Amino acid sequence: MTMKRTELEKLKARRLEGGMRKDVVAGRLANAGSEAPSRREQRDRERALGLVPFAVKLQADLVKEIHARAQGRQVDLNDLVAELLRKGLDG
Repeated sequence: MTMKRTELEKLKARRLEGGMRKDVVAGRLANAGSEAPSRREQRDRERALGLVPFAVKLQADLVKEIHARAQGRQVDLNDLVAELLRKGLDG
């Protein structure tokens, strides 16, 4: 039995589509062990360490200065802000 050209093209498209789906699923499963923790797990870890989210509104130039200082000293932004707040509260 011979297939019409359109049927043949549809069959090729389905095969291609199926192969693409397999690649995506295989890629996801291959990286499953190395994924970052979920947001809930991350929050639970931070809560266990006594960390609390603290959002504030700051001027853009101040934020840039803090980022630059953190990069210059090669420290985590959270650690630098905590240090600056401690100094401000002590002084």
